[in-house]
Amino acid sequence: MSHEIDYKEKEFGYNWVNSSRFLFYLQVLCLVALCTGMCFYLYTYRYKGKPDVEVPSNTLYTPQYK
Repeated sequence: MSHEIDYKEKEFGYNWVNSSRFLFYLQVLCLVALCTGMCFYLYTYRYKGKPDVEVPSNTLYTPQYK
């Protein structure tokens, strides 16, 4: 009989304290992985600076026509 109780203490569904602790740490790990992934994604598609764009003179605020 004690052999059966020993297994119930180690089983996930019967031991509420260990299972809740495991689920808490699993949630924390998933949250950290999600935040790290989002930060990496934002870093790879970051703003790389002002591009050097050739603007036609007739489309400026004060247009210059030929």
